[in-house]
Amino acid sequence: MNVYLQSLGCRLNRSEIEKMARQFVATGCAVVAEPARAEVCVVNTCAVTAQAERKSRRSVRALARANPEARIAAVGCYATLAPSHCCALPGVAWVVPNAEKKHVVGRVISALPSQNGEGACLAPLHTRAFVKIQDGCDNHCTYCIVRLLRGPSRSRSVDGIVAEVQVLVEAGCQEAVLTGVNLGSYGRDLGDSNGLYALVETLLTHTDLPRLRLSSLEPWDVDEAFFDLWENPRLCRQLHLPLQSGSDETLRRMGRRVTTAEFSRLVDAARAVAPDIAVTTDVIVGFPGEDESAFRASCNFVTGVRFARLHVFPYSPRPGTAARRLPGQVARRVRRERARAMRELGARQASRFCRRFVGREMSVLWERRRRRGLWSGLTDNYLRVLAPAERDLHNKLTPTRLLTVQNGHLIGEPMEQPA
Repeated sequence: MNVYLQSLGCRLNRSEIEKMARQFVATGCAVVAEPARAEVCVVNTCAVTAQAERKSRRSVRALARANPEARIAAVGCYATLAPSHCCALPGVAWVVPNAEKKHVVGRVISALPSQNGEGACLAPLHTRAFVKIQDGCDNHCTYCIVRLLRGPSRSRSVDGIVAEVQVLVEAGCQEAVLTGVNLGSYGRDLGDSNGLYALVETLLTHTDLPRLRLSSLEPWDVDEAFFDLWENPRLCRQLHLPLQSGSDETLRRMGRRVTTAEFSRLVDAARAVAPDIAVTTDVIVGFPGEDESAFRASCNFVTGVRFARLHVFPYSPRPGTAARRLPGQVARRVRRERARAMRELGARQASRFCRRFVGREMSVLWERRRRRGLWSGLTDNYLRVLAPAERDLHNKLTPTRLLTVQNGHLIGEPMEQPA
């Protein structure tokens, strides 16, 4: 049986779809690159915003158009939020909420007569593998529906995570990204208040993984001692700290357990340990009660922090969240305009950070060859590098001279590895 897999939204969804790929292959199925070749299509949906819901619906409809004969499994957050809507989408044979997601492969296999595919597809699907270490969240941010869709925080065992990472290493993976709904809470439900620090230390000590990367960390889940981990060069110098707003009053209404002053001190502490670290963030604009003064304060704070990258979202009212009932709802037109302005600010900051590294030599993990023969890869501090090269660079870590910036990307020259 041929299976096509698609992931929408967060890195956690991507880690789950990669695990499904490995499970399908273990049963004798083939994971294919085009939906037209598949008997089954699995979509790991997203519902973090209204736009994400629309994208989930469009993706299912697009798969049904690409292959009207395929049976589609809609799984994940949108399937949890709106199962009846998912059932009504064309081609959908299974609707699987988050609580049952781990049974997707078994349900599909048991419902179909044949598991004969066109050939093996080996994990990882990408040069970087996404490893889920926990699920769920115990925070109460007033705008967020994820806690309602994913449930309370639940951590995997250290032994299980270490074993999975080592298997990935043996399969040729060069980088693993630790993912979760609330990564910084890892281990607390197991009685370890220092769980994430200990897990990272264990992975760096007991696996041969060349690169380890962390996904998003809430600012109240880490302290200055956590940044000692970056003294190990195998831990990628990227720190994604969701800010959400640069206005203290807005942060309070959001239920965020941090002030702008505390956030600034945390960023300063990280940069003191790793000066080249890429500090990236999320920002929501147009939150209920955000007037022009609060929006300007948010822009000014973002300017002062000098982020390497911004992910900007206009506020999206979500069912069942406290923020939906707050007074001072901001007009959609204003939300869109503020998002445009904040994204322009983010683009200027990203360009400034990128240009800092022109003339440097950095290690790049090459992922794929793009059009025009340019290879695309990432530095450990999450800079996208493009380079012309005749030789096959896929999944190779090479020292690279960073020559210039074009269209927001660094142009590099891979250096020959010693024989």
